[in-house]
Amino acid sequence: MRELKVTENEAGQRLDKLLRKYLEQAPSGFLYKMLRKKNIVLNKKKASGKEILSRGDVICLFLSEETIQKFLVGPKQSGIPKGYQGSLPQIIYEDAHILVLNKPVGMLSQKAAPQDVSVSDYVIDYLMATGKLTAKELQTFRPSVCNRLDRNTSGLILAGTSLAGLQTLSALLKDRTLAKYYLCLVKGRIREQGVLTGYLTKDTLRNQVRIGREEEKEIVTQYDPIAWNQEMTLLKVHLVTGRTHQIRAHLASAGHPLAGDGKYGDDKWNLQLKKRYGIRCQLLHAYEMHFPVIKQELAHLSQKSFQAPVPDSFGALIKETVWEHGQQEAFAALHWKK
Repeated sequence: MRELKVTENEAGQRLDKLLRKYLEQAPSGFLYKMLRKKNIVLNKKKASGKEILSRGDVICLFLSEETIQKFLVGPKQSGIPKGYQGSLPQIIYEDAHILVLNKPVGMLSQKAAPQDVSVSDYVIDYLMATGKLTAKELQTFRPSVCNRLDRNTSGLILAGTSLAGLQTLSALLKDRTLAKYYLCLVKGRIREQGVLTGYLTKDTLRNQVRIGREEEKEIVTQYDPIAWNQEMTLLKVHLVTGRTHQIRAHLASAGHPLAGDGKYGDDKWNLQLKKRYGIRCQLLHAYEMHFPVIKQELAHLSQKSFQAPVPDSFGALIKETVWEHGQQEAFAALHWKK
């Protein structure tokens, strides 16, 4: 017999969902059969599997150790290999429920393939190294990033490290009450604030999106020029909707492709920037987030703001550029507080 005590991060979910996580290799039919036969009970009572678990509930598995081991999967470890030489995220803020990180260029937010290295992997490594997460807890609860950035986009990533953190961050992102601001460098001169609207369609085969007028996903992108010259503009962008490649594709469709963007950008201009400044990817950085009023466990985050310093390569280009307008404003953009 094995006894499982429900933790705070396991509470709030159905019993059958937790059982499927714990006995990952067990067929659903087997689990429901064991529930019917009272070989699996909740708080010493017969259960159907539909019960919503509370912290402190006790699940008893009246199964042989051989059977448990047969269906049990060991703790899922992170994918960051020992000796990894790439840049790692910078922790901007942490508490008992969330991490706010500055993702470096070149790292995925979440794995796309088993060999990938991602921010989610880093989060698991960090929590286990600091004793805030155990291998046993990882069997039924997995902290994760809640928003995504493209591999070559840097900046703020949010990770939920508790169930309350995951649920709250996911809700804020879904209802768009968490304001997200980006810094980017685009081709051409933009002197006034503006709003771009349209519809986005994704081409999964090419991993690209297309901006149109009558497609399924509406997008809204607000922008505010910080500095400009005849060649380019430094923009602050408010991502009102958060779609795949939205900023890159939307600004390109308006005639202002991002510097260094190999997918939606201007190849000739990108080559010039590569030769002059060594730019090899899009200059897009998620630099600031504003939290709305929040209730319950994460109330301490109400109306807080977080900023992430721009990457060195991006910052160097801003410093070396002679701006026709906004020289001081451009330099100030490099010094947002951490």
